[in-house]
Amino acid sequence: MPRQADPVVETPAGAVRGVRDGSGERYRALPYAAAPTGAGRFAPPAPHPGWPGVRDGTRASPTAPQPARDFGRLDMAPYFGPGWVPGEEYLTVDVHSPAADGGRRPVMVFVHGGGFVTGSNRAALYDGSAFARDDVVLVTVNYRLGIPGFLDLAGAPANRGLLDVLAALSWVHTTIAAFGGDPGNVTVFGQSAGATLIGALLAAPEADGLFRRAIIQSGNGTGAFTPEQARRVTAAAAAALGVEPTAEAFAPIPDERFLAILPALAGLDLRTSTATDPLAGLSPFGLVLPVQPADGLADGPAGGVDLLIGTNTEEGNLYVVPQGGLESTTEADVLAVATRVHADPETALAAHRAARPDDTPGELRSAVLGQALFEAGTTRMAQAHARISGGRTHLYSFGYRSTALGGRLGAAHTVELPFVFDVADKPWLHGDACLLGTDPAPAGLAAQVHSAWIAFAGTGDPGWAPYDPQRPVVEILGG
Repeated sequence: MPRQADPVVETPAGAVRGVRDGSGERYRALPYAAAPTGAGRFAPPAPHPGWPGVRDGTRASPTAPQPARDFGRLDMAPYFGPGWVPGEEYLTVDVHSPAADGGRRPVMVFVHGGGFVTGSNRAALYDGSAFARDDVVLVTVNYRLGIPGFLDLAGAPANRGLLDVLAALSWVHTTIAAFGGDPGNVTVFGQSAGATLIGALLAAPEADGLFRRAIIQSGNGTGAFTPEQARRVTAAAAAALGVEPTAEAFAPIPDERFLAILPALAGLDLRTSTATDPLAGLSPFGLVLPVQPADGLADGPAGGVDLLIGTNTEEGNLYVVPQGGLESTTEADVLAVATRVHADPETALAAHRAARPDDTPGELRSAVLGQALFEAGTTRMAQAHARISGGRTHLYSFGYRSTALGGRLGAAHTVELPFVFDVADKPWLHGDACLLGTDPAPAGLAAQVHSAWIAFAGTGDPGWAPYDPQRPVVEILGG
């Protein structure tokens, strides 16, 4: 029998029981859409039918089908979570609230990263305790990944993972008041692939009215594949499966088979006469759009949305250091990466070398990746948003250098997350092979970063001046 103190909340879909602890109330595995099975994996998210009685909201949900990820010598389990936990009903959210008491608190909705192929809201990094402590309702979202989420198929809507996030935001709009949140004060935030999805929301007419503010952490406003690039991925997937490139042909294929062919999609040459590879070969899946989000903001709600956006200073280190690439990278490797992401790789490399004359090939490779994957698209998104939003853009740069892997990891991709979630003191983040390395986190940095995110969610002001392309203000965090 549940403890008498366990809270029960009435939602439009039915009652749900959560758990109360010292940080507030947690409700897990709340479905925002029907389970995506069979042909439904390639359809828009459908409304959940609801449930009778009281649903158990004390246990984590299954996760989207996904492959295991290996980052060499670095333990990334706190970021990726448990991997694939099979089960049909994984289009769910977790809610961490101070109390489901009818309050109207700011709501923050987090969309995880993972290269559009991995990740879930079960990752240890996404603990909502600090948000609930600070009187914010945190919602973390699962969405479709890989082939079900992002492969462009005839007979299926594009960007189904993005449609899932839209459905989750609609759920928040209609349901979050039951958990003590204000549906009129919603901030959507995400990191990496999740941040890139949020950039797309800013340009999506369907997102109008679903959120008031947005935070883009290490995303890419120019990271979408063109339809021509998507067709190459689709053709390769269909050939590997031995079927036609249609939703009808893919519908009966089990998820295990989709995961088994992913190695056959690695390393595809996605360069075309009009586009370079926006993901530098790191993932064959992503948004598929005719116009990059940073160039389409006028079509969506962006002009009326406050935006906090930024990157880490050594983003590319995550893709170089744990694999030993700082030491093993050759000049040929650097040129190969630059060729994937630049139409004129020699000129781009010359600019990098001029700016960083003392870099080793490994350091240069990291710089090329960081600039192409995150920095260029972030700058373009910030500039575009500032032009249409009337001073509602705030830019940051996160520079704290992790001491992981002998001090070499640095301010790599993902290193800001423990500070945003105010979990940087957790022992599982410390050690030479752990995300933050052997040193303790700097005193006060987590409080500074987390408080800025909270302040932005409450008021639209993180504590520093807005960004103006003519007079750019960039807040340095941990640098």
